Amino acid sequence: MKAQFHQFNPKKFSFRKDPVLVLENFWTEQEMETFRAGMTYSTWTGLRDMPAVSRAFPHSGNWLKAEIGPRERQLFLDKLSLPCIANYMESFPNIRQRHVNFNYYSYGAGDCLPTHDDTDEAYAANPHRPPPLRRLALATYVHSEWNTDWGGELIIYHARKDPRGNRVLEVAQCIAPQPGSLALFAVPRFHRVCRVDALAGDHKRLSIAGWFMTEQYAS
Repeated sequence: MKAQFHQFNPKKFSFRKDPVLVLENFWTEQEMETFRAGMTYSTWTGLRDMPAVSRAFPHSGNWLKAEIGPRERQLFLDKLSLPCIANYMESFPNIRQRHVNFNYYSYGAGDCLPTHDDTDEAYAANPHRPPPLRRLALATYVHSEWNTDWGGELIIYHARKDPRGNRVLEVAQCIAPQPGSLALFAVPRFHRVCRVDALAGDHKRLSIAGWFMTEQYAS
């Protein structure tokens, strides 16, 4: 589903019926300015300085990642307190704990993220303890402008099997990183971030991305 945020009814939407939600104009200009200001005080880490992640996503440029400050994190989570998210997260059985993991990301010219489905935990921090299960993935954009020639689209795929049983991925959504827009989708789901074009120059694709997760009791 794709809708303007001011026309969206979060009480009627269901991720069980429609696993991909795109909301335009989710953030106000003031809210985006707050996030961008917070980014200027953040400590950024490049992909090249994250060996496990760079091995999982080779040839992806050197996009940057940073933690969200407490004030901006609260603003972010407060606005994401939507009934459709809560209802979906609470629909899973045997929940022991609920987790969120969101960070700032900055993609410049040459940066991308190859196709994956958010289930690969090869680079998880603690290999001895099963990580929380990612239930909803989120990406939202807070840069002040973005041109269609600059790339950086979020591609979401539909997976099917061909007659030989091989997996085939077909483009289901191509989501431009428009300022203030928000994309949420149920995990697992194959997706990728297109490479930011050299035409972007010094412009950065600034986003907040991550997951709503649950940790389950053993059944």
